[in-house]
Amino acid sequence: MTRHAHAMSEPLSTSTEQDERDRRIAELEARLSRRRVGVKPLAAVLAIIVAGVLLAMQRRDLAYFFSPRAPLTLGTEGAYRYEALVSNRYAQVHGIPTARGAYERADGGLYVLVGLRESPLVVRRGALDGEQWTQGRPPPQPDQRPFAVRGRLLSEEEAPRYREALALLRSMGEVQPHEGRLWLLIEGEQPGADRGLVLVSLALVAFIALNAVLLVKGLRRS
Repeated sequence: MTRHAHAMSEPLSTSTEQDERDRRIAELEARLSRRRVGVKPLAAVLAIIVAGVLLAMQRRDLAYFFSPRAPLTLGTEGAYRYEALVSNRYAQVHGIPTARGAYERADGGLYVLVGLRESPLVVRRGALDGEQWTQGRPPPQPDQRPFAVRGRLLSEEEAPRYREALALLRSMGEVQPHEGRLWLLIEGEQPGADRGLVLVSLALVAFIALNAVLLVKGLRRS
């Protein structure tokens, strides 16, 4: 009888220990779940806000990427088509450069911002032979040959990076603002060329969607 009673006590002890482990695991899961509810939704909201801001900062570049690839024709010297001026569009123009310009070094290259005479147009293009400038010395006169150029057209307000250069050219009196505004044509920038921009934007959209899902799950747990 003693041996039989001892044999029956082992399953009871094992069952009691298993119940205690299950209870502790349930308590731990409940505690961790409460912590996740307090942290994850907030983190997801912050992530969505940051990614949304970054995406909004690229809205003009994205709009230009998907804009028409046929250039706006702005005309030639003496016959400029001011009615065709539309910011953030691909455009082409022909003109005579102003006698003075502004120089900048960017992305390892030298660039010239030069106005087109009797117009509100300023062109940013790569420096030509004879336009080499050493910082700290007076800049050379821009090449005076008439030229044609295609690129991204921006109104003065939408080109904050070039605000100082445009103000300098305006002060020289060789360009003529149209309705109080200058226009910048950035040579070589074509719609649909910057595929890296789209990849980054898609990654941001996916990141926002993922955090939106996490936010909904976190709120449901609460």
